[in-house]
Amino acid sequence: MAFEPREMSKQKNSGKPKSLSRHVLLGVLLGVLLAAGAVDFNHRLEASATPATSQSPLPLTDLQKFAAILERVRSQYVEEVSDSKLLENAIRGMLNGLDPHSSYMDADEFREMQITTSGRFGGLGIQVQADEGFIRVVAPLDDTPAKRAGIQARDLIIRIDDRSVQGMDLEEAVKLMRGDPGTSLTLTLVREGRDTPFKVKLTREVIKVASVKSRLLDEGIGYIRVTQFAAEATNEASKALEQLHKEAKGPLKGIVLDLRNNPGGLLSDAVSMSDLFLNSGRIVYTKGRVPDSRQDFDATPGDVLHGAPMVVLVNQGSASAAEIVAGALQDNHRALLMGWTTFGKGSVQTVMPLPTGDAIKLTTARYYTPSGRSIQADGIHPDIVLPALTVSGENKEVSLDATREADLRGRLSGTVEAVRFKDIDRAQLSQKLAQEDYAIYEALNLLRALSIQRAYLDKNQVAAAP
Repeated sequence: MAFEPREMSKQKNSGKPKSLSRHVLLGVLLGVLLAAGAVDFNHRLEASATPATSQSPLPLTDLQKFAAILERVRSQYVEEVSDSKLLENAIRGMLNGLDPHSSYMDADEFREMQITTSGRFGGLGIQVQADEGFIRVVAPLDDTPAKRAGIQARDLIIRIDDRSVQGMDLEEAVKLMRGDPGTSLTLTLVREGRDTPFKVKLTREVIKVASVKSRLLDEGIGYIRVTQFAAEATNEASKALEQLHKEAKGPLKGIVLDLRNNPGGLLSDAVSMSDLFLNSGRIVYTKGRVPDSRQDFDATPGDVLHGAPMVVLVNQGSASAAEIVAGALQDNHRALLMGWTTFGKGSVQTVMPLPTGDAIKLTTARYYTPSGRSIQADGIHPDIVLPALTVSGENKEVSLDATREADLRGRLSGTVEAVRFKDIDRAQLSQKLAQEDYAIYEALNLLRALSIQRAYLDKNQVAAAP
């Protein structure tokens, strides 16, 4: 809602004292604030808000101060600025000052957000958030310019081309990074462990992110990577599991669920993804200031893997919805988590469209894991922490091939009855996998052990049955 300049000029030219304009302005502000409670934001949480009569009275002294400052800016700022722009800036500041995720979106920015959540947009393929005046990378998306350029989770963006991002709105920074496919820009980054900032040049592309990728890692052991929790992610995962089941020609012995650098997405898909692997139990709950912000999400009967072991890979780029899934599977003792502590984004944002075509994004609750842990600013801690290392073919940082009897000089020859090509292939594949992605290699080894243990226990239970 904007002021009507003509009304203000009438008061100014009517011979009334100048202070009257401030009183009129204050009256308009009070009217706007009081009327705001009647605006229908078309959202369940807003509809259940505590009635205004039970809230603290409006801080009239602070409102008078605001009105006085507004009038001073209107009359004495070096350039003329419209009332609507001044009020928009005030609204932006009010929301941005709450936390890194609350914000105001004008009509264009609201449309941009809807484009982003649709899963197809032009840009770099990078999930970011505001962080103490700069822009922090949450995660680069797979198969995008940002990922191929080596941008990492927790990198700090300090410049976009020749513009400093210090103090820049998150929406403005995102808009600068978007653009026509084929155009390029340069990001200046700061990374922990590097002494000086460095630059990365990227070329924008149409970002079309596949939410789920899958393949077999070994006999009966599958791998599913969920890149983000966009719409239909759970359906894609279900189809991937069916395909892996066909390729394995039998029940899966276990899966690696890879949630690394997954920046999150839809809560509904995080809940349904968790439910795929759970028979019962709490998945997540939310709790905020408004009573109705308490929501409990529980699993329904039916584990698609029938209890087969799971290893979930996480890292510092696993955020929001990805942390919900990881926490649910960990707290329900359904999976072992491997990797690094997750990002720690455990707050709920509600997008509230306004009748004027713009919207606000407001933090309304926090996420809690089934055991009551708050994800916010703490993250999910893995059961098994991986060392930060890589394996190369030329200069191995980890020795994968221990000395064997066959390597000893003067050893006795064995008698060969059959060549076990499967074992040879498996060793070669393991070596290649370790070089490509050490975390997946370690997860596969753990799953092999867990599947052997499960088969042993099942066999003994059958033998012990009367």
